[in-house]
Amino acid sequence: MRSLPKFVLAALLTVYVVWGSTYFAIRYALVSFPPFLQMGTRFLAAGLLLYGFLKLRGAPNPTLRQWRDGALVGILLLGGGTGVVAFAEQTVSSSLTAVFIAVSPLLFALWSGFLFGSWPSGREWLGIGVGFGGVLLLASGAGLAGQPVGLIALFVAVCCWSLGSILSQKKMQLAPGPMGFASEMLAGGAFLLIVSLLRGEAVQLPLDGKAIAAWIYLVTIGSLVGFSAYMYVLSKVPPALASSYAFVNPLIAVALGVGLGGEEITAREGVAMAVIVVSVVLLTMAKAAPKAAKPVSAVGGELA
Repeated sequence: MRSLPKFVLAALLTVYVVWGSTYFAIRYALVSFPPFLQMGTRFLAAGLLLYGFLKLRGAPNPTLRQWRDGALVGILLLGGGTGVVAFAEQTVSSSLTAVFIAVSPLLFALWSGFLFGSWPSGREWLGIGVGFGGVLLLASGAGLAGQPVGLIALFVAVCCWSLGSILSQKKMQLAPGPMGFASEMLAGGAFLLIVSLLRGEAVQLPLDGKAIAAWIYLVTIGSLVGFSAYMYVLSKVPPALASSYAFVNPLIAVALGVGLGGEEITAREGVAMAVIVVSVVLLTMAKAAPKAAKPVSAVGGELA
């Protein structure tokens, strides 16, 4: 990392910090904005801002096929992924949520094998086995064991996120660059708002100032800045380094949750976190070979 150009290093550090902080911001925004309403308005607003900016610069609209594929990926990633994460954070701390989500590379490897026959290598199976043990240890701790609904929601979120990421890599035809981003956010945001409407969600009045600030942070910094930084990183560094956010984000999320949010981590959960981080490092190192798969789409990089 010391050899990276300063702008690339700045973008990579931005991804580390911003995406590590979104779990904490979601928790604060839940005070006034229910989960699916919060995520739906977040991604719809970010998608409209990005789409409008791109159109002012003369970018072409996605084709019908690109809209369709972008909608499917957006619904899986942002609807089934991020929306369900926000739902889980009603009962699970932001720290434990971030650590649980760090196992998504394990699901990436398994989906790739089941759907496309690209089974993990020996090193990757080692990482998967270590990560599975860490998840079992984390799920049996007091923070998650007493919240079965939250645990199930996190598992569903990881499955949807990893499936959407794999499809965006190998199957879907997405609009190039930021326009593909915008189409995914617009479709995912619209889907989440429909889910929110069906659930009868409503903003909690009076609006809390911290919740409003958290929502604005998620739209501007979490979505627009974080996504742009990730796209830039993907174009400049190897996939293994670009995906290193997977084991850095949880550490930042835990630091924020414990330091600013008053969350508590037991010794058992701390050991589980360490095991999961080791598993993701093993997977990242295994993917560092020259023949590594194409990196996930920009939206496919972050689950919060």
